[in-house]
Amino acid sequence: MSNARLKNILLCAIAGTAVSVSGIAQAKSVWNFNIWGSKRAFTAGIEHIDAAMRKDTNGELGINIQYGDALGPRKQNPENIKNGAIEAGQLCVGYYPNKFPMLSAMELPFLLPRDLRTRAKVEMEVLAHPIMVKELAGRWKSKFFGPAFLPAYEFMGNRKITDTASMKGVKMRISGLNAQALQAFGAVPTMVTAPDGYEALRRGTIDSFGFPYSYAFGAYKLYEVSKYVTEGLGLSGFMCLQTVSLDAWNAAPQIVRTNMPKYQDEAIAKMVTAYEVADKKWIPIFKDKLELTVIDPSVRTELAAGAAQIWNDWAKKQDAKGRPGTEVVNLIKASVAKHSK
Repeated sequence: MSNARLKNILLCAIAGTAVSVSGIAQAKSVWNFNIWGSKRAFTAGIEHIDAAMRKDTNGELGINIQYGDALGPRKQNPENIKNGAIEAGQLCVGYYPNKFPMLSAMELPFLLPRDLRTRAKVEMEVLAHPIMVKELAGRWKSKFFGPAFLPAYEFMGNRKITDTASMKGVKMRISGLNAQALQAFGAVPTMVTAPDGYEALRRGTIDSFGFPYSYAFGAYKLYEVSKYVTEGLGLSGFMCLQTVSLDAWNAAPQIVRTNMPKYQDEAIAKMVTAYEVADKKWIPIFKDKLELTVIDPSVRTELAAGAAQIWNDWAKKQDAKGRPGTEVVNLIKASVAKHSK
């Protein structure tokens, strides 16, 4: 047994005791689940799925949620799930360049809807498609099980953003495919993981941080090291999901596999509520502590103007590699149209 695996087992045993003490039924077996950051709106879904699994199995199976990357580096979650070091984990596709090429289409700029409930429906439909199922199962021996959709992105930091002209030369944290829409106006995109955002802004490594509005800015306390925040850009951001190894999924009690769609629907509702509660808490704080710029809708329109070309270019590059790029883009567009009616 590897040292990493042994460490994970020991950490999980400790965590299991803590769960039992808190009053939640201690499961006989668990999916050890790795996620970065602390408990927040983003984790409301997985926390609900854990509780539902424990209840329906009478404590036979639960999810051992380990926050703060306790079970390994966040950028190793796909590999650690595949090799059995952990059973399940949080993934955000933008953290893993070239590892999930078809799923990366979900991060194309201005492709997914801004409305949370609509976005969740689109993500669930696309993730169920055989192309996405095959990508997860074939290379990574894993399966999607937990929804982890995000609100639209805004920017917070120490450079004031009012329009596309003000983006020139700004070092902005945004994921690769979305970055293309901003680079056209002179922005300098860079990738910084969520837990590293605070120090990056404090040190001036980046000027402005793109994040789901409003919960993520509050959860990671970026307002403490910022002067400005936007409202109205509504950029697409990371495509996130929670996966479990096929071995762990196939070994799960039948009631869990049967009831997972119900758990997912309930998890989506929990997340939407958590994001709405976060807005009521954080937006007034941001307005009090920062200079808030309400972005004119024409600015978003200007940013989105080149999006279709970015989608087409991405599709052609994937097609050239023998992947169904055009099919995937058309799939997502059709799903957005269907659920936006």
